[in-house]
Amino acid sequence: MTRPDLASTWAVVVNWNGGAEPNRRCIKSLVESGLPAERIVFIDNASTDGSPEATLAAFPGLAKIANSRNEGFGVAANQGARLAMQGGASAVLFLNNDALLHSGTLAHLVAVLAGNRRVGALGPRVLRAGVDEIWAAGGVFTFGPNLSALRGHGSPDRETLQGTVAVDYVPGCALLTRAEALDGVGLFDEGYFAYLEDVDLGQRMAGSGWLQRCVGDVACEHAGSSATGGGYSPQRKYLNALGSWRFLRRHGTGARWLAFWGYDVLLLPLALLVGVPRGRARGVLAKGLGILHGALGRRATAETLEPGGTPLW
Repeated sequence: MTRPDLASTWAVVVNWNGGAEPNRRCIKSLVESGLPAERIVFIDNASTDGSPEATLAAFPGLAKIANSRNEGFGVAANQGARLAMQGGASAVLFLNNDALLHSGTLAHLVAVLAGNRRVGALGPRVLRAGVDEIWAAGGVFTFGPNLSALRGHGSPDRETLQGTVAVDYVPGCALLTRAEALDGVGLFDEGYFAYLEDVDLGQRMAGSGWLQRCVGDVACEHAGSSATGGGYSPQRKYLNALGSWRFLRRHGTGARWLAFWGYDVLLLPLALLVGVPRGRARGVLAKGLGILHGALGRRATAETLEPGGTPLW
């Protein structure tokens, strides 16, 4: 395999009604980071907001894929990764279309990847857009709700999060992967329509001996779950709960199953009681619905997320 360098690095950006301006800013940050448009794969999941047309008008040289329906993140990202690897990519950067790379971030990440052949994936510290606050400095598994946690999430940006550390997985919003590692462990599991596919990939990389790092001395900015409403939106809570079943069936340990049943299932009534006065009742109910559908083996589709796809939206 080719040693990663910027000249053989590609980027993959997935769009679903992400808005013209966020997409334009995202692509612009990649171009300014040294990637020519022809090494940026822009995959559109049947958007209806005019964003793909506006993005391609601003950057006509992009490698592009237009899907006829919303295929979800995993399928679309894999389409882009395959095209990149067929084009000779030694490294593939997955970047959310609401994320912006800071100057010098990509070149530094590629250099770190090239400097240690055991590292399969890494990413920068991710700042919440417009706020001096950490969205994620890598991801870690925890004995608690939601199986895993974003390291540093919600805390002020500080020096202790600005170093390079080992992590359990790298969040998919800004994830640089070694093509050799992807070729060995496989791409994203397409059974996750959205969310947890990055956690799953991190688990598989670790199981195959690949190291993963947060390179905290460089950064990007991220709006955070904008496609599904972010935060405690019913769609996001539903998809995370649904994906938890898929993850546990493949990678569950005794501790993970115990935490899931103890924190996510049995404490759900308490979460509803606390959530009602905070305006989070629909989010909690959506999580419960996702847990139920996951137990039944259901999978999310584009239709699931449409208005009326469930009684909760």
